[in-house]
Amino acid sequence: MSSSKIVLYLCLSFIGGIFVASFFNVPGLLIGELFILGIFYGLFFFKKRLILVFALCLIFLALGILRYQIALNNFENAELKNFIDFSKPIEISAKVVKEPDVRENNVNLTVKIKELLVNNIGIPMGGKVLVTTSRYPEYQYGDKLKITGSLKTPPVFEGFNYKDYLRKDGILAVMSYPKISRKSSEIGTLSAVYAKVLSFKNKLRETINQNLSPPQSSILAAVILGDKRNISKEWKDKLNKTGVRHITAVSGMHIVILTSILMSFLIGIGFWRGQAFYLTIGIIFLYILMIGFQPSAVRAAIMASLFLLAQKIGRVSSSQRAITFAAVLMLIQNPFLLKDDVGFQLSFLAIMGIIYLLPIFQKWLKFIPEDKYLNLRNILGMTFSAQVFTLPILIYNFGYVSLISPLTNILIVPLLPFIMITGFIFSLVGIFWSSLGWFLSFPCWFLLTYITKIIDWFYHFPSISIQLKISWQWILIFYLVLGYFVWRLTQKAKLKFLEL
Repeated sequence: MSSSKIVLYLCLSFIGGIFVASFFNVPGLLIGELFILGIFYGLFFFKKRLILVFALCLIFLALGILRYQIALNNFENAELKNFIDFSKPIEISAKVVKEPDVRENNVNLTVKIKELLVNNIGIPMGGKVLVTTSRYPEYQYGDKLKITGSLKTPPVFEGFNYKDYLRKDGILAVMSYPKISRKSSEIGTLSAVYAKVLSFKNKLRETINQNLSPPQSSILAAVILGDKRNISKEWKDKLNKTGVRHITAVSGMHIVILTSILMSFLIGIGFWRGQAFYLTIGIIFLYILMIGFQPSAVRAAIMASLFLLAQKIGRVSSSQRAITFAAVLMLIQNPFLLKDDVGFQLSFLAIMGIIYLLPIFQKWLKFIPEDKYLNLRNILGMTFSAQVFTLPILIYNFGYVSLISPLTNILIVPLLPFIMITGFIFSLVGIFWSSLGWFLSFPCWFLLTYITKIIDWFYHFPSISIQLKISWQWILIFYLVLGYFVWRLTQKAKLKFLEL
């Protein structure tokens, strides 16, 4: 057994530990027994490699359980908890630590509490709170605020645990329309850079809104800025039912498709593979910077970068190990992601789907000719691979499956890079020269209009989606069957190779 395989098994054991602890409260005695068994087998069977690996897996399983339960204990026993659902309003000093989430009728501010104010005396306090307030006056990232209101426990709705959803972001409580006054703007060196990025993002958003009208403007803002705030409920439903909602989300599939398109294009126009790799990585991280370092985008970029690195060094077969290791690093930092963050699940599964199923789909789609500049076979293979692996998670969380999705993706996904390129060009130029920006917006408008027409047309087809409700047991069965299917195809491909 190679060292890289051992690392993979240890990573999977750690993830398994977090998975178990996410659903079950594991007694401390059982965690201790896992540690003791692991140490026992490791010491007494040190020279037997398989048993030693099994012993290490037990230890890493226990470490995963322990990491989750320590994080949960720290969250549940935070000092701020004593003031949540308090009978009287309280006064806090807090700082806006995230870009304000502007909605149609209100704004959500993620603030980090600095002090609890009692008779104007500050008591040091920590913890994040989600504050819902009116759209005006406007608040910005870095603003230091004085807030007076009631801290409430996030509600749990039927079919949706809002408390757990906010927990992944470290948010302990919510406040609705409190009294707010701005004290100052507190921005450090790194925060100042981030604030400049957000300011530039706002200028791009303004240029988009000035030159395009909805729904084209809202879709473009989501595609290139990760800003879905202005997509109407009607168009969210249309995107969902036609199976192309993913084009407006900075997900793992979104980033991986973009990186592969960039690699294919750069190699096609004459760059060496090494040059294309570094240029693609640079473009991807510039893109992440442009949309404000959203956690989901950063996660997707890390995974996509590791996938490209595996391709560059010619070890695509081991890329799943790098992706799994990246997932472990993220779960060490925030173990709540595995259960509570659908974006994390989709990012991880989309890339794993591409790793395992892309060669299979490329073979099945070999009737599609390869193009020098735009490899349609590769694009469709990645799209189908990612969708197969993410399908049960999408059904479990959203309750439906789109029947028209394969066709709409064929008609829309290949245009995504051109929309991003033309969108960036006209929005960047429009910041400095509005007239030229308006003129350059026409190609992007044409592509977006085509997409909206395709979506709108297919949306009115009868029975384009099926409503489904599945339990977590069906998810487990699906992935067991899928794993067996992939294993069988992989073994079949190896046998053919040996026969040759």
